[in-house]
Amino acid sequence: MIDPDTRAGDWVADAEDDEAEEMPLSLRLSIADALTLGNATCGFMAVYFTTTGILIPHLTGSTETGMARNSAATAVILMLCAAIFDLFDGIVARKLRSSPMGAELDNLSDLISFGLAPAYFVLVYGMVADDAQQKVSAVAAIVVLLAVVLRLARFSCVTMKDGMFQGMPSPFGALTVVSIVLLELPFIPTLLAIIGVAWLMVSRVEYPKPRGVLAVAMLSWIVGAMGMLAAWAFDAPGGAFLLQAGCALQVVMGAVIPLFATARRVNTFRGNRRENREARAAQLP
Repeated sequence: MIDPDTRAGDWVADAEDDEAEEMPLSLRLSIADALTLGNATCGFMAVYFTTTGILIPHLTGSTETGMARNSAATAVILMLCAAIFDLFDGIVARKLRSSPMGAELDNLSDLISFGLAPAYFVLVYGMVADDAQQKVSAVAAIVVLLAVVLRLARFSCVTMKDGMFQGMPSPFGALTVVSIVLLELPFIPTLLAIIGVAWLMVSRVEYPKPRGVLAVAMLSWIVGAMGMLAAWAFDAPGGAFLLQAGCALQVVMGAVIPLFATARRVNTFRGNRRENREARAAQLP
């Protein structure tokens, strides 16, 4: 029999609670997951602007360089926005929470924004540059894409010590690849530099995770890079110089950080050997 004192509203509330409890955790998106999806959206839109603003005008014979410059700047700014989303989704996930599929979402979004988008940028560069070779550029683009795929797969499988990455982080690698293209160096040096960045992404060189002061410095650098790109896109006085200086600094950082990391590992190894020799000497009678 039904208890006459039971209210219909209680039945509805209980049913809603049961449905909420039965909803799989994998279907509940957190704030961090929303930021991760913003990362993926920026990566896709970077591909869109690279296609509509650079590739299609080139294929149709358009000679309007301003539109290509604006579209290139927009595509790179979107990759920078994706890097900001990637930076903050990790911070939010640590402070609040992430859904059980947060790690998978992060890898898939990084693959779009820092794998597909920069690789496609390299491919289009090989089609529109005067001295480029399309087939060779396609190979370089594939190398960049596969390097990011391997790096993300290894990140999911290998446990590193806290605060460190193994291999150049994919956002840093993507921005370095794009900076190399924007420097407009001769084709062969550009190709070799891009392959070098791809190698660093799959290498065992350790990179610090952007936390604390380093995260603030990274965010400041990204905002500054957006300003340089905007100045270049709108043909502001000194905009081209600012862009070249910013791209050169990005490439220099990509080359110098591995040297510091290698020197630190060598010093650590020498220090351990010295401590072991001193410990063995202390044990001798």
